[in-house]
Amino acid sequence: MAGEQENRAAFEVQAQYCDAMAAPVTARISRALGRTLDRTTKTGVRVLDWAGEPVADAVVLRLIGGVHALFRRGGDDDLARLFAADALDSARTDALIARIVARYDAQLLPWLDGPPQTNEAARSAGLMTGLLHVAARFGPRIEVIEIGSSAGLNLLIGRMRFDLGGVTTGPVDSPLTIRPEWRGPPPPAAQVEVTGARGVDIAPVDVADPRAAERLEAYVWADAAERQARLATAIAMVRGGGVDLVQGDAPEWVEARLAEPQADGVTRVLMHSVVWQYLPAAGRERIRAAMAAAGARATPERPLAWVMMEPNRDLHRHEVRVQCWPSDAAMQLVALTHAHGAWVEGLAPPYETRDYVMRRGAYE
Repeated sequence: MAGEQENRAAFEVQAQYCDAMAAPVTARISRALGRTLDRTTKTGVRVLDWAGEPVADAVVLRLIGGVHALFRRGGDDDLARLFAADALDSARTDALIARIVARYDAQLLPWLDGPPQTNEAARSAGLMTGLLHVAARFGPRIEVIEIGSSAGLNLLIGRMRFDLGGVTTGPVDSPLTIRPEWRGPPPPAAQVEVTGARGVDIAPVDVADPRAAERLEAYVWADAAERQARLATAIAMVRGGGVDLVQGDAPEWVEARLAEPQADGVTRVLMHSVVWQYLPAAGRERIRAAMAAAGARATPERPLAWVMMEPNRDLHRHEVRVQCWPSDAAMQLVALTHAHGAWVEGLAPPYETRDYVMRRGAYE
């Protein structure tokens, strides 16, 4: 169980990640919160006495999301100064954040009740990179099942246009083109045809609700204007065309989906991004077991694949790993990516082959 020192240290851990992600405003706020939270507010008490693992529980991101939401509503000079792009010295920043937490204690406290549901459509660049590897092996037709879908933005993956190192796929008339900075060798020059995309989340977000959409926007860091615009476009796409997203328990849902009939010539792909850390260990093992059993049943006519984009906080990057069946090969590390999809680095074979190892840490 964490103590006050470890809970405070989580703010510096997150700030360092923000530094690496070129998010100076968010890093500055994270450090100021870590320095100034005290037991004069209910928010401070709850954070400093956090009983879980503060980084894995994303406590810092929960609180920063709340502060950002207050800023986006406008009308507070202290918040306006706090989020200004101009750098403030630590003393001024600390004074601002202390006043803000005291003033909005009651409004900030509920933001600690659950983990952030970050929704970044550009993360699909890493996932599509993995799908291109799958399509190069089994053909273009892919059925996506996604866990941890949140608001379902990645379920738009078949409706978005991608340019990944010059390899293009997806509808040419899509309102949203994902074109990250590409590093390294390009992905396979394949086409992906998403025949269906379904998702599950323990607490799905309905972006038709303006308040829910506002919450998602608050979790996007204030430093990232481009991400804000992309999120607005993706929300409009979900509202306009819908997504197949249900509430449920990920292991149970995966087991049920894998048991369903599968069409010939269609690869069923389990897909997820920045969700593995939030699942309990028992749930992760159930999903591994279900995929292994389904993989043992897979045939060349009805293949199975697993595509994940999960974080390596030690190296401040995310890893795209792919596993395919029928095959005895372990997961392959095929690409590295920025957490928000700003860049993707393709890797060259021979690929590292081992299962993803979850490291300690919360990632945005």
